[in-house]
Order: sequence, then structure tokens, then C-alpha cells
Amino acid sequence: MSTSLPLPPLNLGSGYPSEPVVAHIMAQPAVQRTPSQKLTLFQKRGFIDAEMCRELIALIDAERRPSTISDFNGDHAFRTSETCDLDEAIPLVAELERRIVAFMGLDPAHGEPIQGQRYAVGQEFKAHTDYFEPDGIDFDKYTSVAGNRTWTAMIYLNEPEAGGATRFKAIDKIVQPETGKLLCWNNLRPDGSPNPSTIHQGMKVRAGMKYVITKWFRERPWGWDS
Repeated sequence: MSTSLPLPPLNLGSGYPSEPVVAHIMAQPAVQRTPSQKLTLFQKRGFIDAEMCRELIALIDAERRPSTISDFNGDHAFRTSETCDLDEAIPLVAELERRIVAFMGLDPAHGEPIQGQRYAVGQEFKAHTDYFEPDGIDFDKYTSVAGNRTWTAMIYLNEPEAGGATRFKAIDKIVQPETGKLLCWNNLRPDGSPNPSTIHQGMKVRAGMKYVITKWFRERPWGWDS
């Protein structure tokens, strides 16, 4: 595995306010920030190496199940990937957790369990935001314990033969999958309200398979158990 490690964790709470988190991320080497007034979005290539990616892909293949969404909108094709929860008792997952938390500088108590997703040919996740809509029918169900989502960290584990890019619609930015590349963004505006400009789409895979890791952080410590 790579010996290039992020800075030690700072335990910056939930990630709001965002300024200390932004400063922590930007202090690390080879981080790219997307120039935009609409949202805060970072990329880091080679966050994890190909070996770690292959091992995580094997875990996802072994535990995958159909993905779901909150506030179902009637579109059965809205999210067609498969998902799995990755057990932090597995040393590989614990190491990945450590690296993400250290990179973000956030309090690990505010993090949801890491998830893995697999997209086969034709599968996608249509334009969506990661936070829970305050007027959504499932808002209380998903936010009553830990609050809304503050930050998202996502890692591409491979490069599909065609398709599978992530498009941030509000800024018309398309990010291509690269093995080991991390994306992270703030789901909130400066005032702490949900930022609709974080709307993004997992575009259809046209050939091959796409694997990603996702970890979300919350306003309050994670206590959900379902």
C-alpha cells in the first residue's frame, strides 16, 4: 500500500463551519480545488493505491445488494447500482476509514459507516444531492439522531472502459473515474443550510464495471443503527 499518508486528524467536529476543514484539506499535497462560488469541491489523485482498490472491490463484490434511496420519487431507474456496507472490524476498512478521517480532519464520531457501490453496464444514479431534503417525507427518519449530512468523501476504485463519470450539474463539471482518486465536497452553504448546487449525477456506465467508496459525515455524532 502507499506510504503517502495524510495529516493527523484534527477532530474538527461535524465539518461546519467549513473554513477549518477547507484549510486542513488545502494544506495537504497535490489537492486540487474546483474554482467555483457555488460549491466547495476537492480532488486528490492517488489517494489510495491500486492494491487497496482491488481488495476493496473484492469486498464489495462479496456483500453487494440493490441500492436504495430516501424519499422515493416513483422512478425505479433513478438509482440502479448495488451497495454494500463495509465492516470497520476488517483491517483494510479500518485503514481506509483512518485515511479518510485524517484527510478531512473531521471527528470520526460524526462519520457514517463506509459504503461501497458497484455499477454495471447501463446502471447510474441520476442527479441528486447527498443531504436529506428538509421537506422530504423521510427527513425525520434519517436525521433525528445524527442530523443532516455535512461532507461527502468518494473514492473511485477503478476505471470503467466507458462512461461512469460524475457530473456536478450546477457548475457543469464532469469528473472522470481514476483508480484511487478521491473527491470530497461540502453539502452545506456557509450558513449551514443544504446547498442545492451540490447536485451531482453518477452517469451511466457504457462498458465495463465501476466501483466507488462513499463516506458521509453528519452534523451530530452518528448513532443510527439499521
